Amino acid sequence: MNRAIPALILSAAALVPVWRYAPSTATTSTATAEPAPSASTSTSGDSTVVSGPTIDTEKGPVQVQATFKGQKITAVKMLQQPNHPQTEAAVPKLIEETLQAQSADIDTVSGATITSGAYRKSLQAAIDENDASASSSDSASGSSSSGSAQESATRTVAGSTINTSKGDVQVQVTFDGDEISAVEMLKQPNHPQTEAAVPVLIEATLEAQSADVETVSGATITSDGYRKSLQAALDAKG
Repeated sequence: MNRAIPALILSAAALVPVWRYAPSTATTSTATAEPAPSASTSTSGDSTVVSGPTIDTEKGPVQVQATFKGQKITAVKMLQQPNHPQTEAAVPKLIEETLQAQSADIDTVSGATITSGAYRKSLQAAIDENDASASSSDSASGSSSSGSAQESATRTVAGSTINTSKGDVQVQVTFDGDEISAVEMLKQPNHPQTEAAVPVLIEATLEAQSADVETVSGATITSDGYRKSLQAALDAKG
């Protein structure tokens, strides 16, 4: 009986570590969501160039760069786009519609639904970034811009109709002060090469701020008629 008591004590002592063991608490790692890509801004003269965020799609990344004069979109450029024939055909249409609508509220191009949706998202982010920059500039400058607003009055001038062997060509130009802020085709030949050439001619005009733009390959006649009608509008503006 006396031998059993030490044995019991030793058994109890052996169990103490088990009683005191506390299972470790599992730590849950919380993944932090990556911040949404943002637009980046740079200035060149009196123009603001904003690169929208890259939008990843199943076809490939899409990124838009927009050039603004104030809040007016004067040019749009694709920094990234899917390498696909339908995208290649859709981009000029998206750019032309943007310059006309002056917003990201443009139609989806048939056959390029994914690219169109991503284009609008990247463009809208660029527009929002430009609006935010303009708002902060306006608050800093106060009301001193009232005089300059009159100097930059908008005026629209239609050029003469140029008859070509492919059809009539007529250009309408919108001026913001002395600057060409928008170009629209009032008449153009109903031809696929003309459809593809017009956005290229308009973008070149907005960059050159003159009728001194290069002929678009495959649309020589339309390019020549475009330049003549555009020059007539510039001459009429004085």
